[in-house]
Amino acid sequence: MSIEIDWLAFVEVFAAALIGAVLVVGFYAIGLRLLVRAGRAPVVAPAEFTDAITVISEKEARRAAKAAAKAAKKSPLTDGQKQLALVGAYGSFALCALAVLGGLYLIVAR
Repeated sequence: MSIEIDWLAFVEVFAAALIGAVLVVGFYAIGLRLLVRAGRAPVVAPAEFTDAITVISEKEARRAAKAAAKAAKKSPLTDGQKQLALVGAYGSFALCALAVLGGLYLIVAR
């Protein structure tokens, strides 16, 4: 009994996984950065967890939202630049979604 490994197929899968991971993380990071530059920093409300995880209080959440709003007002960008950054952020998130869908297509089609 002889076991043969198709090394070319292994390299193809490795390269596709690596490129896919880099694309998804990269596009998401760029989109998040552009979203913050557009003055729309995502503020996540605190959640209830077990004692093992420290959760911020409502007061701290309000303080963080206030600081984000203050930072958005002090942005040196014009309204047009903010709008362009917002469009770029949404475009980057769309490219991230396309990278995920492309990966799913490769899994299903092969």
